[in-house]
Amino acid sequence: MKMTSGGFNILRKSFGKLTQDQVDGINFLVSAFDADKTISYPQAAYMLATAWHETAQKMQPITEYGSVKYFDKYDTGTLAKRLGNTLALDGDGFKYRGRGYTQITGTDNYKRVGKALGIELFNNPDLALKLDVAVKIMIHCMKNGVFTGKKLSDYINATSKNYLSARRIINGTDQAQKVADYAVVFEKALRCP
Repeated sequence: MKMTSGGFNILRKSFGKLTQDQVDGINFLVSAFDADKTISYPQAAYMLATAWHETAQKMQPITEYGSVKYFDKYDTGTLAKRLGNTLALDGDGFKYRGRGYTQITGTDNYKRVGKALGIELFNNPDLALKLDVAVKIMIHCMKNGVFTGKKLSDYINATSKNYLSARRIINGTDQAQKVADYAVVFEKALRCP
């Protein structure tokens, strides 16, 4: 699997001009998906669409936008509890804010994913911004249902391709149609000879 010049032309037609960082990011991700040997074209397309959305189209690992005050909402109450953050206004929300291609968020996710991948993410959350770590997080978590309990294969497999519902892997139904539309474009681009 690789993105051809024709594939990039399809992306440009749909998304507009691409920066070199975007092209490099897409090529990096496609190479990682290809190396995995178990990711199908539709699954790769959905993962690219997710990265496109979650990185604000940068196609590079990013840190979630917002001030310390903005992330206070992840420090207390039911949202903090769901993310495994302490229930006190102590900075967990900001420290364990979204990072990477999929915006890994919350104390529990940093602990669980770090343990699964053998990476000390909990004490070094910025490691999720390194290309090799960010792509491992994306592939492992989307394939294994780490973020929400929903896996890539629940929605995209040999007999089904439900790009709209696949958003549940990352973030419920938030922006589901937009990400599904991106996936259609990415699949067309990936399949271009």
